[in-house]
Amino acid sequence: MDAFHAMRTRREVDPEELPAILRRTWMGFHRAVAGMAAAGNHVVVDHVLSEEWRLLDCLELFTAEDVVLVGVHCSQDELHRRERARGDRPEGLAARQFERVHTHGLYDIECDTTSTSPLDCARRISAFLPRRPTPTAFEQLRAKLRPDLTAPGPEAVRLY
Repeated sequence: MDAFHAMRTRREVDPEELPAILRRTWMGFHRAVAGMAAAGNHVVVDHVLSEEWRLLDCLELFTAEDVVLVGVHCSQDELHRRERARGDRPEGLAARQFERVHTHGLYDIECDTTSTSPLDCARRISAFLPRRPTPTAFEQLRAKLRPDLTAPGPEAVRLY
């Protein structure tokens, strides 16, 4: 997502325009992911579902049975430390998003990166994939939040 934000124009914008610009950027990101998958690519996406419309847009675009939702958790103290170390985020962004990120509450697998390395999390997820549940968390969310969507979206979108 950072690369998509970097692609946007850097011109000065009215602060009132910013929410619409950010929404268009996120929507473009979703469609790029769907396009990559439709072309036959397996896609791994780090996505913050901190606003309900983002999840709803993904539910509309992606083939539900092909999506694996991974809940990535981390303590607030560690998030704050990482945010400061990165230096490219507004101070307190992680804390503001903390409660909203997991409000949909359903995952196929969860990891806590507070003390588990990225490699160990990746190994755990990789071992999980061959035995993922049916219906997937994404299928369950689509049935609950978007029951009007009966036709599948682009093939083989996998959010790991």
